Amino acid sequence: MIRWLIFLVVFGVIDLYAFQALKTVTRNQYIHWAYWILSLLVIGNFVYHYFGFSRSDGFSHSHGYAFAFLVTILVPKLFLLMILFGEDVVRVFSFGVKKGFGIGEDEGAWSGRRRFISQLALGLAAIPLASFLYGIYRGKYNFRVLNYTLYFEDLPDAFDGFRLTQISDIHSGSFDNPAKVEYAIDLINEQKSDAICFTGDMVNNKADEMLPYMEMFKKLEARDGMYSVLGNHDYGDYIRWESEKAKVDNLERLKQIQGEIGFNLLMNEHRYIERDGQRLAMVGVENWGKGGFKKAGDLAKAVSALDRDDFTILLSHDPSHWEAEVVDADKNFHLTLSGHTHGMQFGIEIPGLLKWSPVKWRYKQWAGIYEKLGQYINVNRGFGYLAFPGRVGIWPEISVIELKKGVKEA
Repeated sequence: MIRWLIFLVVFGVIDLYAFQALKTVTRNQYIHWAYWILSLLVIGNFVYHYFGFSRSDGFSHSHGYAFAFLVTILVPKLFLLMILFGEDVVRVFSFGVKKGFGIGEDEGAWSGRRRFISQLALGLAAIPLASFLYGIYRGKYNFRVLNYTLYFEDLPDAFDGFRLTQISDIHSGSFDNPAKVEYAIDLINEQKSDAICFTGDMVNNKADEMLPYMEMFKKLEARDGMYSVLGNHDYGDYIRWESEKAKVDNLERLKQIQGEIGFNLLMNEHRYIERDGQRLAMVGVENWGKGGFKKAGDLAKAVSALDRDDFTILLSHDPSHWEAEVVDADKNFHLTLSGHTHGMQFGIEIPGLLKWSPVKWRYKQWAGIYEKLGQYINVNRGFGYLAFPGRVGIWPEISVIELKKGVKEA
């Protein structure tokens, strides 16, 4: 209760401060009333879902949209607060100078400046408002195919030009538009990759979340097979179960669903893909993550029967596993495929110029290709979404990676 009271007080202060900008720009009482009615509806809906409801059954669509609408109006108001607070600091300083030295602008000049600053602040606040609304309406299904080419001197000749498609973090329980999901499935098949790799989090909590989409995902095809691992959400750790057996049965059902779709689920084990007497090892570990996440992954067990010189691709859901155990392992893992971060579903990306998201402060490798000690990791930005039902600047991703023999030209 104390946390909720603190939250409401803080939100109220932000709301009051932001309202000053609107009040300065317009005296229209209808607009003023609309502002407060909208704010009360959004905060009331949020409190109702997060305080009035039990969330033992997980994160529902209604929870997601309550959170989304709160963030959508809160972020622009924070913009207003920062700009107006800065202007108030200058104003207080100027008032002190005027009182102390008798110099400074009169109230009329400050009134005009305040109006200009408020108009500017409202214009700037409209940018995140529009971005979040777009992210909720369109961004979450704005699928992008990102192509990468990686060079390896020790790649077996038979696999020169081998293409694999990676998807991650389906989170099927969050979907609300089957037609968009089916479009993305067709987009994956259009890549005509040799293998498809899924790096975990098929559901939010329960295996049944995948049932409405199984027939769609059964259409996935790749000539050298499809491979998958589990993510932290797949274990059902984030909701209450009526019994431990129910939780275990749920995980077994999810494993069965992956098999029915056509995935070779790798549980701390490996499979070989063979061509012309040469082979490539697909290795998969259970979830292993820093920061309180499940550490079921057993890398040593997964590679125990591999030859040291086997060309190896590792599927590991959480990218924190890469630097913690993979890069410095005795076995060389040429390429690791991970997901988990979603790129926080929020950020700014300008190809070749800028890639930023707040999630970078939590994960060193959070989106795209990284290299260390001659080994690579691709962190997929995610196929689906979780909690916030949208994406802003960080779009859902289908990664296509081509393996080439040799050294990349400078």
